Amino acid sequence: MLLAAMLVALVPALAAAQLPTTGGKSKDDKTQPLTVDADRMERFGKENLVIFSGNVVARRDNSVQYAERVEVYLDEKGDRVLRTVSTGGVRIVTKDCRTGTAQRAEYFDLEQRVTLIGNARVWEEDNVVSGDTITLYISQDRSIVQGGKQERVKAVFYAKETEKQNGGEAAPKRTAEPCKN
Repeated sequence: MLLAAMLVALVPALAAAQLPTTGGKSKDDKTQPLTVDADRMERFGKENLVIFSGNVVARRDNSVQYAERVEVYLDEKGDRVLRTVSTGGVRIVTKDCRTGTAQRAEYFDLEQRVTLIGNARVWEEDNVVSGDTITLYISQDRSIVQGGKQERVKAVFYAKETEKQNGGEAAPKRTAEPCKN
């Protein structure tokens, strides 16, 4: 359950930090602007493609994605993102401080699927999951982590202290700094 919650919470940041996805937006999507900073932006009208390259930083609602290149594939009208492909040192940090890294991240809006490819890793505090690829099925609340030829899937989870374990007192909170995106 912790793995699923950790991975699924990363997905909105992938979608939001990459670009707006669908017309069915939440209140946050309607009120929060998306900002993309990059060294270069190139638009290919006939292909319905926009490419951001060079130190790309995409932010929305205190979630952020970093990559060297982000390709955005739009529908025929150019008003809906169908797919995004991010490459080059991809790092995503959600507003609740969950982090994911990979060599490549692909988001498919119609399928509500995100795939982190190449040395994929997702973590929150000390809990971590890693593999060659991590695929998140957003609408199904399901994830698959696959190992590669060289390494197997690795996961490390730490139990949270409960009141019962702590002698009836409230569990102490970690003193980690709040997430600053």
